[in-house]
Amino acid sequence: MFAIIETGGKQYQVTEGRYVDIELLKDEPESKVVFENIVMLVNGKKSRVGQPYVENASVEGTIVKHDRDKKILVFKQRAKKGYRRKNGHRQSFTRVMINKIRTTAKKSETETTAED
Repeated sequence: MFAIIETGGKQYQVTEGRYVDIELLKDEPESKVVFENIVMLVNGKKSRVGQPYVENASVEGTIVKHDRDKKILVFKQRAKKGYRRKNGHRQSFTRVMINKIRTTAKKSETETTAED
């Protein structure tokens, strides 16, 4: 079973027992986090797609650590002008261990009105 969640303006595929690196969260390490924006749930051949999100579903995880990614070099140059700029950037991220994918679906109440 896996789910596609939306956080930080991006979508991530998550599976129970695995970790995922997402955009930086403000919570402390070893704290619990719950993702409510579930775009899609897949369980074997069954799948539920949200419009835009799946109702009554959530993903629970634990923050493992905050870290920074590898450095990316940004180099700008204008030909024949002597213009060169070299810059670097390290993106911060949060590593989250996925504990549980919840798919609690409420039973729909059918109202029957018998008019004589």
